[in-house]
Parts: sequence; C-alpha cells; structure tokens
Amino acid sequence: MTEGFHYARRVHFYETDLAGVVHFSCYFRYMEEAEHALWRAAGMSIDSAGAEVGWPRIATAFEYQSPLRFEDEFEIVVRVKAATKKTLEYGFTFARGATVIGTGTLTVACASRSNGRMRGIAVPADVVERLRAAANQKP
Repeated sequence: MTEGFHYARRVHFYETDLAGVVHFSCYFRYMEEAEHALWRAAGMSIDSAGAEVGWPRIATAFEYQSPLRFEDEFEIVVRVKAATKKTLEYGFTFARGATVIGTGTLTVACASRSNGRMRGIAVPADVVERLRAAANQKP
C-alpha cells in the first residue's frame, strides 16, 4: 500500500454546476470529509458533544489540474504533511484512476474550547502518531 490514507468517493449531482463539473467549493468539503475519515480510521473522532478540544481551520489551498464530473469515482490520498507544537497540516492528492485531479492542503490548530473561548494548545502526541499510523506513514 502506498503511503497515505486512501478515501474513495463518487461525485453527486448536487455537487456539479450546469456544465456538469464539480463546483470549486466542493473540493474543500472533500478534503474535510477525507480528514474525518482518517480520524475514524485512527480510532478517533475530530469532534464530539462537549469536547474540550477543537480543531479550527486556519489555512487551506487547492491546485486544480483536471475537472471532476457527475458520477466520476475518485480517490483522495491524505497524509500528515507537518505537525508543529499547536498545528497539523494535511496534504491531499485527488485522482481519478491514473489522472491527478488536483492537490490541496489543510492546516488546523489544536484549541481548548473551555468557557466558551478558544485558545491554542499543544497537539497531543498520540494524535499525530495515530493519524500517521492510519495513513501508513513512518514517524
């Protein structure tokens, strides 16, 4: 298996425009969907009712190379690109068979949600280890 967590998806009709091409905003939803699937594969959830730790998004980007259309089946490969004291950066590669659709990044911060306020805190070491293990990445 190649490095990274593999997430398979099919394009739904509501995600396309009148030309039948996936709307650009959907790629950001797809990245978040694949991120959540990675967390589940690692035996965790990115959020739960009453959780004191949250993961706000602080940066994202996507480079388009080829369009996706209604009913296309595609795969997203997710990797943990970087982990700092308070943030995680994921890298995403979208492909339809051998065709690369595009690449993206998503950076999230680890934050305490106590008393209705958010403040940055250290990313728990086990979170990074578990995500990398689920993504078949070496430490």
